[in-house]
Amino acid sequence: MVDGRALKKTAGWGMRGEIIFAVPCVLEKRPFLLGYYRLLLGLSQKEFYGKAYGLASFKALEERGLIPDRLAAGLSELCNCLIKSGEILVRSVDRLDEKLVNELTILTLGPQLRGGTLNALGSHAVRKVFDLIKLHVKATVKKEINGAFHITNAAGRIVEICFAADPDIIIREKLPSEKYRNLVAIEIKGGSDRSNIHNRLGEAEKSHQKARKQGFVECWTIVRVAGLDMDLAKKESPSTDRFYNLDEISYKAHPSFMDFRENLKSRLGIKD
Repeated sequence: MVDGRALKKTAGWGMRGEIIFAVPCVLEKRPFLLGYYRLLLGLSQKEFYGKAYGLASFKALEERGLIPDRLAAGLSELCNCLIKSGEILVRSVDRLDEKLVNELTILTLGPQLRGGTLNALGSHAVRKVFDLIKLHVKATVKKEINGAFHITNAAGRIVEICFAADPDIIIREKLPSEKYRNLVAIEIKGGSDRSNIHNRLGEAEKSHQKARKQGFVECWTIVRVAGLDMDLAKKESPSTDRFYNLDEISYKAHPSFMDFRENLKSRLGIKD
């Protein structure tokens, strides 16, 4: 139930209460509108559906326009929470109109879309590095499955190169005991925005610290920022053994292309 004073204030602005306050009958007819109310309150998907609020199961409303049977009973409680947040918004401002409401949702949507774009850039960069590694070792590839491929090194042992969540790509050698020896952890940052390089190198460092605890012998960081200050890079990520620029190692005429190739084959234990 919406507080009468908040509802009266909204009416005084010439707006229907449903524009700001979520009610079950509206969401039942248009579940997608949960995304609208989330954006209006300035909450990203990661924040809204994260662990803090316990609302992960309601994501189906926004993304698929569905209200699963198990969630129907909790719809009123969800709306009450959204209403309380909406009341805070109404009390906090002198005036709102539909134009301002639309602008508020766009202000939240912008960073969300940027986050999605950055994730896409990151995925593309990881795929590009993975394909580049495959190019360098294609003569020794023995088996390829989704997200991984195996080679046989000079010692006759299997070396696996595969995608991983954190770090992005891992290289490990299979021992006679069927256990694995972790060789190289590769963290890839595909954004080219120089202003955010501190954060990206910090993220790489956290990933590599985790990799070190897992026994990885070497940690590499691949970035896409041109002219990276190596002194800064080593300061931000001291766990990184080798830094590479993605565009440079992808260009055959650049010295980094051969440097990456030589070091990769050396760690894999295969002949050039």
